[in-house]
Amino acid sequence: MEQPLRVPRMFTVRAMVLFVVLLLAFVLLFPTVRAHLAQQAENRALAQEVADARERTEDLTAELERWGDEAYVVAQARERLAFVRPGETAYRVVDPEIVPDPTEPVVPPAGAGPALAPSGTTDPWYSTIWESARVAGEADVQDPTPADGAESPAVPPLVPDPATDPAAPDPAVPAGDGSSLPD
Repeated sequence: MEQPLRVPRMFTVRAMVLFVVLLLAFVLLFPTVRAHLAQQAENRALAQEVADARERTEDLTAELERWGDEAYVVAQARERLAFVRPGETAYRVVDPEIVPDPTEPVVPPAGAGPALAPSGTTDPWYSTIWESARVAGEADVQDPTPADGAESPAVPPLVPDPATDPAAPDPAVPAGDGSSLPD
């Protein structure tokens, strides 16, 4: 007798159990592995920040040591503040593209007054303010009161408009002295 052909099973019970165990292991371990990898990335980033901070500290320490050197302080004062030693002559090199043509007339900007400093001035800001206050103090101020001594009202008296105010008197009716009432 012939044995019937058996179709091989695609899934056996053992394969199914193995699949469930592997799936359960993946579900349990995946968050842990992911957290571990995230912590490693964070640790690398923090280590880089520490290295950058140490490098910045070294740079600042070196700059602080440079400021302790007299020659460096003098060089910085000359460069940043345009200081010169007594007896030296200071020269300012001006870019020829920026220097105005002396043959063209100089037109001051609109609203130029004593408070506006001319361009290219070497005066400090406080001298410009002081000059502005001095000029303002010397200016003539008009007296707001009239010469005859009578005070003029600052605001003219209001006249009611009959078109918008119903309580306003009608301009067509002559106003009496108020002693008699109309019948």
